[in-house]
Amino acid sequence: MAIVPKRKTSKQRKHKRRTHDSLTALATRSCTNCSKQIEPHVVCRFCGFYKGKKVNGYKPSNTK
Repeated sequence: MAIVPKRKTSKQRKHKRRTHDSLTALATRSCTNCSKQIEPHVVCRFCGFYKGKKVNGYKPSNTK
């Protein structure tokens, strides 16, 4: 036999439990070289620049 709850979970208890389940928007900024939206503190995946300088050994991807 499976375990069955003794009482119905109330709406208030259910909503209180789910308050932390929402997603937050991802922070973005524009690249100084190509002006596309990228994540902060990360090399631009479109042009390979970080803080206005080309990163050696980084190959930009051709994604949209």
